[in-house]
Amino acid sequence: MTEMTETLDVTVQYPVDRTAVVSVSGDVDLHTSATLRAHALAVVAEGVPHIVLDLAHVDFVDSTGLSTFIGLLHTTQQAGGSLRLADVPDRLTRMVTMTGISELMPIHTTVADALAGRTAGCAPGRAGEGAGAGD
Repeated sequence: MTEMTETLDVTVQYPVDRTAVVSVSGDVDLHTSATLRAHALAVVAEGVPHIVLDLAHVDFVDSTGLSTFIGLLHTTQQAGGSLRLADVPDRLTRMVTMTGISELMPIHTTVADALAGRTAGCAPGRAGEGAGAGD
């Protein structure tokens, strides 16, 4: 399923059992966070509690977007799952690290690393290495 808004494109794929890759393109902000949240909540409601959020094509994230990530983390954890960030652009890495989000959920260099659940796939120097192991 794919939905396009003015500045956000969300695509959901199911590459492995009980795991979805939610790929986001554009801005995750006050105007678009609800779209991302709706897609991710629908995934969890379908019985898929593990989400990899692919941020490779995200241009901007504001405080509403960061709050959405944290809300999705709680939702996946309550369903017995996890939320992993993958392919976070360098321009967003600093924000994710400074806000402490990288301490809450693992950041992987690629979607493949996130799917494998390998925290060793985290980029050097990024906070959050080792977080979320064991799910």
